[in-house]
Amino acid sequence: MSRSLLQAPMGTRCMKALLTVLVGAFALLVAVNNVTDYGSNFMFVQHVLAMDTTFEGNRLMWRAIEAEWFHHLAYWLIIACEFSAGVLCTVGAIAMWRSRHQPAAQFQPALMLASWGLVLGIALWFGGFMTVGAEWFLMWQSDAWNGQEAAFRFIMCLFGCLLFLHLPEPPCASAQQAPHGS
Repeated sequence: MSRSLLQAPMGTRCMKALLTVLVGAFALLVAVNNVTDYGSNFMFVQHVLAMDTTFEGNRLMWRAIEAEWFHHLAYWLIIACEFSAGVLCTVGAIAMWRSRHQPAAQFQPALMLASWGLVLGIALWFGGFMTVGAEWFLMWQSDAWNGQEAAFRFIMCLFGCLLFLHLPEPPCASAQQAPHGS
């Protein structure tokens, strides 16, 4: 392993790029899976929006959307967000890798590109699945079509990566001063 990878800030920048490319690969794989096995997860979206597996006698059933065209539209929007988050993270990770030797001012745009990908993923899984799906369409009431746990795992991974990306870089070893009195 290269000695520079073990030293700050180079090692930290490489870790940031690696974690971000993994998130990008994850989001792209989810999007590809949703396109190539369209029917499986389309049923999930369809049942959540139709609210057909929520508690019986539910007083919020007026929120249900049964129009199939809307189910397809919502599903394609989900896929587009997954794909976009994956592309932004992947391109951001590649840009971070390429600018890992550059001053912070040149590294920052790559970091922000990746950050937008992470934020888009958070918006999708937190805003779309947890807020809209779980609360507006009461997905939490369904034993069969409840995606809260999976969405929460994704959200936490994305938040963790986003927080790590924005931690201050450790000082360069050559910039550190020797302790006083030596």
